[in-house]
Amino acid sequence: MAVDYTVIVVYLAGMLAMGWWGMRRAKSKSEFLVAGRRLGPAMYSGTMAAIVLGGASTIGGVGLGYQYGLSGAWMVFTIGLGLLALSVFFSARIARLKVYTVSEMLDLRYGGRAGVISGVVMWAYTLMLAVTSTIAYATIFDVLFDVNRTVAIVLGGAIVVAYSTLGGMWSITLTDMVQFVVKTIGVLLLLLPVAVVKAGGFAEMRAKLPASYFDPLGVGGETIFTYVLIYTFGMLIGQDIWQRVFTARSDRTARWGGTVAGTYCLAYALAGAVIGTAAKVLYPDLGSPDDAFATIVKDELPVGVRGLVLAAALAAVMSTSSGALIACATVANNDIWSRLRGLGKRSGEEHGEVAGNRAFILVMGLAVIGTAIALNDVVEALTVAYNLLVGGLLVPILGGLLWKRGTAEGALAAVAVGGLAVIGLMAGYGILANEPVYYGLPASLLAYVAISLATRPTDEAVLAVWRERLAGRSPELASETVPAHQ
Repeated sequence: MAVDYTVIVVYLAGMLAMGWWGMRRAKSKSEFLVAGRRLGPAMYSGTMAAIVLGGASTIGGVGLGYQYGLSGAWMVFTIGLGLLALSVFFSARIARLKVYTVSEMLDLRYGGRAGVISGVVMWAYTLMLAVTSTIAYATIFDVLFDVNRTVAIVLGGAIVVAYSTLGGMWSITLTDMVQFVVKTIGVLLLLLPVAVVKAGGFAEMRAKLPASYFDPLGVGGETIFTYVLIYTFGMLIGQDIWQRVFTARSDRTARWGGTVAGTYCLAYALAGAVIGTAAKVLYPDLGSPDDAFATIVKDELPVGVRGLVLAAALAAVMSTSSGALIACATVANNDIWSRLRGLGKRSGEEHGEVAGNRAFILVMGLAVIGTAIALNDVVEALTVAYNLLVGGLLVPILGGLLWKRGTAEGALAAVAVGGLAVIGLMAGYGILANEPVYYGLPASLLAYVAISLATRPTDEAVLAVWRERLAGRSPELASETVPAHQ
């Protein structure tokens, strides 16, 4: 394992070095939080693909393939569909707004009265996303170094917190590009073909496994529908995703770069399912489907290659963890703390600058590590966060982008009714049930439409500013226009 250890250690040292380099670049709030809004297509596509394809997409995607066969690709597939929808239909408008958070967008659209409550919901979602990603370090480091769960979480979490705190979005962007390359080589170019060959090829896999493993809908129509509601719609409104859209140098970059990243996600989804299916042939009696990735890597790959593929899994977890961490800290600082202090109510203000945002990343990072150590059932915690995100925020966000008649009162009603409905239904049906998001989302939509129609239309002056920002014509943002970087 010495060669594998060397590969991993060099990789982790490189992540820290890029954090140090990023610190020298991040001299302003814009540079620190959104990489100066100047990423070109190559960097934008790579970093967007890196953040959406995390440990759940890699280890979990292979596990679903082990359990259900090719239809196990649907979870990651719906993530790719969500990213494609965001990129084609909404990313250009989002990028032109030149804000830092989803809540700032809601304030612009509805007149400054929807930010705090939406910020709290978004903060809970990004915190749980960061926690679940951090816990995934325990699985990987256990395979690598045979260390206990707490040490693994602290080790992996400390590295992510270090480079994220040092350089903000610049460090995260640079590390994500490396992680994107490592994942592509490790999973798509190495593990996928090796797994298929070791399993005897597709003909042998078909002969040894039930026909359901090759049924595109084998996972079940209801499960696929739930994936669409949670993951496809979640991609449209998550702060961690929007914050990457804000880094694009132009609306064209956001649209086409995101489309490339979404297409890559579809290929990654299929690759994970095929690897899991091959693992089912090789190891039919594993204790847990999520053990499939680590088992096939340990037993079937040669020295050195094994280290690279494990680095790919580590890269997948780190990219999602760091993206969720900076999103969590940005929301905590800009949307909650600053507003509670009566500051930063307009996106153009630079309150806090780099030092304040860096401090929030450090504090949120320590909170994430502590929560990850203490929390046992993270699946339930993440499900709560996703249900609140989609049930409470999807309607007012998309409604603000698509429906002129939507009002601040309607948006607040949608958040409150959708959020409370989801909480109540989770209490009644169970946290992991499908019903909370099935019924919570229509309740939010009904409240939004009914209250918006029953209240006065949004002030025309507010809508005029909104239209100017959507068109990218706000004069106060001209200072943020800088040369692009590929």
